[in-house]
Amino acid sequence: MKLDQNPVFRRIIVPWYDSENACLAFMGFLAAVAIFGAIGLSVTREDPAYAEFAWVPGLLLVLSATIFATCGIRLILRRTGQRPSR
Repeated sequence: MKLDQNPVFRRIIVPWYDSENACLAFMGFLAAVAIFGAIGLSVTREDPAYAEFAWVPGLLLVLSATIFATCGIRLILRRTGQRPSR
């Protein structure tokens, strides 16, 4: 039996971990990590003894900002209806 090409309900079922609320909560967590990384960078700039460890908060900041941006783009595309079909 073939799948119906014209289903009655066309709404896509989104898994809970990809839902809007979960993405927003995850973005809030990532913002907190980015702030933590920025504070860490400022501490490493103030104290020369910690200058060699500046890569750790820098990496935290870059990675959290990257993931924050991709999650934000995903939410924007979902709201505008331009999300590519799978």
